[in-house]
Amino acid sequence: MTGRTGLAREMGLLGLTATGISSMVGAGINVIPFMIQRNVPGIGPNVLPAYVFAALPAILAGLAYAILASAMPRAGGSYVYASRGLSPYLGFIASFSQWFSLCVAIGVVSYLLIPFLRDIAAALGWNPVAAALDSGSVRVTLALVFLWISVAVNLRGDKSYERMIVPLMFLTFLLGGIVIVAGFWFNHADFAAAVLRREGRQLPSGGPSPLALRSFLPAAALLFSSFIGFDSIAQAGGEARNPGRNLPLAIGISVVVVGAFYMLFTAAVYHAIPWQYVAEQARTRDLTAPGLLGYLLPPAWTVAIVAGAAVALVKDLPAMLLAVSRLMFAWAEDGIFPRAVARVHPVWRTPHVAIILSGVMASLGILGSHLAGDFFLGVDILVTSMLVNFLLMCVSVITLPGRNPAIGRDVRVLASRRLQVPLALFGVVVLGGFLAIHTVKDLTAPVSAWYFRSTPVWIAVMAIATAIYVREIRHLRRSGVDVKALFATLPPE
Repeated sequence: MTGRTGLAREMGLLGLTATGISSMVGAGINVIPFMIQRNVPGIGPNVLPAYVFAALPAILAGLAYAILASAMPRAGGSYVYASRGLSPYLGFIASFSQWFSLCVAIGVVSYLLIPFLRDIAAALGWNPVAAALDSGSVRVTLALVFLWISVAVNLRGDKSYERMIVPLMFLTFLLGGIVIVAGFWFNHADFAAAVLRREGRQLPSGGPSPLALRSFLPAAALLFSSFIGFDSIAQAGGEARNPGRNLPLAIGISVVVVGAFYMLFTAAVYHAIPWQYVAEQARTRDLTAPGLLGYLLPPAWTVAIVAGAAVALVKDLPAMLLAVSRLMFAWAEDGIFPRAVARVHPVWRTPHVAIILSGVMASLGILGSHLAGDFFLGVDILVTSMLVNFLLMCVSVITLPGRNPAIGRDVRVLASRRLQVPLALFGVVVLGGFLAIHTVKDLTAPVSAWYFRSTPVWIAVMAIATAIYVREIRHLRRSGVDVKALFATLPPE
């Protein structure tokens, strides 16, 4: 235990790195690079270049997080960074939208897990089971089961969490490596022959697709969502051992390792599967990378790589739940959210109330994904909120020394202001550009109702956050709390 929070600093570098990687490698690699052909028509063969371009804002945001984490290693990292470095109001509403969107994303991941189980059943020839897993009621029920198992793992504490998350991370890379080898082993001609044998039809043909900015930039903004997750490391700042060293190091390792894995994985699948086929199929059904490669591989190998994709999604859930629950915990510790949410379990030393509430919100995300009929709404909300959040992290790097000089002097990563300021300014420009591109795409997309657009939903969430903040700040002031002094110091450890 460390001080008044009751949280225990038990998570080492491996656990922190696994948290970041587990939050990043999941739906982002197995689904989005292929279903993007439906969401951004016209991206065609340019998915990999868009992926490379999407890594730029992630790297800049990662540097901002590493700088701030070295000086403020506390639970609910991104909220603490912005509230102490920029503005408590902006810190709360940005982290509230982050909490909301990540809870929705947890629901989306839980919902996406079931098609992978369907593909396993299909590869084993269990056609009735595969058909049942496509049923809406079965899909929703199983998604809720997986979600609440992850809630239980989080409730049991950091050691239980690490015993689950670390082996799953290594298993994900091992089985993902099979996809990479298989993708580069086969080519488009092999796939065309396999489709002809299985379905008796020719593949759609088409020449090279020109690189068009009107599809490339929105695709890059959407693929940026695949790099979201390293911020989970920052949220666990109150439970990290040697946090000044391990938090920034884990962030750096996660971004580099996951970025390299993404590029290899996506390049391998598109090396074996023609983009024309992916685009055609994405219009009518949900695609997964292992499901596509199943045309080329024996059933046993197909089962292995689909199981690997399922493992990747399963390990997403506890890591993301850890992140969102620590945000709620940090708000409650500061008194801008009901104090009961900051309760820590006397045995497991986890913020059990915050974990359960986050699980309830994620359950609503599962239901929303099912009712919307398209999980990309949840992805779009996540991208909007995280671009805003990362943008504020870059601004916080610039403003921290002026707003809180004592905390600013504790920065240990890129401590020179001659490095910090240009990098942060560049991050503001790049992230702001991505946010503008994503917003325009969202507002101009053809949808049947306004609530299928992420921007108005995000604005509504920000309005709710503002109302909560105003109410709780007034309550603090009536209670005699010096609000200015509260946000001039770090929360207890």
